Amino acid sequence: MHTVNIHEAKTNLSRLIEQAVQGEPFIIAKAGKPLVKVSRLDAPDTTRMKRLGFMAGQIAVPDDFDRMGSEEIEQLFGGEA
Repeated sequence: MHTVNIHEAKTNLSRLIEQAVQGEPFIIAKAGKPLVKVSRLDAPDTTRMKRLGFMAGQIAVPDDFDRMGSEEIEQLFGGEA
């Protein structure tokens, strides 16, 4: 992925957008500092996809997870458990 400065992006916006549509995203920077990433809308966000299921098989969620600690919570907030 390549980086362009704002001036270059403004000057070559049509060409850069066409490249992004073809699957070549780019980064726009100001004074060398990356500001935004431009990619086509139907391109998958690979940063999220890498994390999906990253702990599969390593942890187990109990069946009563949504009820765990309910008695203590009721007592803390004035309920009668």
